[in-house]
Amino acid sequence: MQADAPILFFDSGVGGLSVLGPTRALLSGAPIVYAADNAGFPYGTKTEEELASRVPALLGSLVERFQPRLAVMACNTASTIALDHVRAELDIPVVGTVPAIKPAAQMSRSRVIGVLGTEATVRQPYVENLAREFASDCRIVRHGSAALVDLAEAKLRGQAIDPRAIDAAIAPLLAVKDLDVMVLACTHFPLLADELKAAAPHVAQVDGGPGIARRIAFLTQGQAWPAQAPPGIAVFTATPDPHLEPALRKFGLGQIITL
Repeated sequence: MQADAPILFFDSGVGGLSVLGPTRALLSGAPIVYAADNAGFPYGTKTEEELASRVPALLGSLVERFQPRLAVMACNTASTIALDHVRAELDIPVVGTVPAIKPAAQMSRSRVIGVLGTEATVRQPYVENLAREFASDCRIVRHGSAALVDLAEAKLRGQAIDPRAIDAAIAPLLAVKDLDVMVLACTHFPLLADELKAAAPHVAQVDGGPGIARRIAFLTQGQAWPAQAPPGIAVFTATPDPHLEPALRKFGLGQIITL
């Protein structure tokens, strides 16, 4: 393994930064390529057929160009629909992102758990299978919100977030009696952790970012890294909003490329 081989993160937008952050905390010397398919954004409103075709093809071209040591599908929607397709196409390890239902079940005392994701994610049988395997004694309430994805992107562009918009986006979950844990089943949503906590202070939040970071660290254990990590590269499939640049720099992404 070449020391300068990067870790490739992939998402429809900037939500995957919530996975990149914990990974950088564990592997500060890792070269990073963060790819956002903003030309296809948002994924949560697309069909399974569209994503099963688009995501493997795009990731294949990114792997060919950047030669990463592994790829991280830092997108719940893409992972629950296209992870198997991607793994069949690529000859490098691929880490997916799935709803953190197992740790939520371990945390919940009331045994009532909310799964907050995109509409495409929460309707997937994968979510039902996770619930059956790890939370069979829990009531699982699913709720899909495209609005929260847009709000997370707006926050990273530096826009103020109206608390009323957050309240409206999660209103169906707030109405659920005894709900005590909320699974943030979209990588965009941890970027709104403070706003969600203000809207639901009595509900604990859990997401997959820290667990994915530990998995990446395990898979790359013993591999060589550069003496000093180069600036990370942010790759977009369409011209990105320039207002994202400060947020990208905050996550160590100093170079921006449009495919």
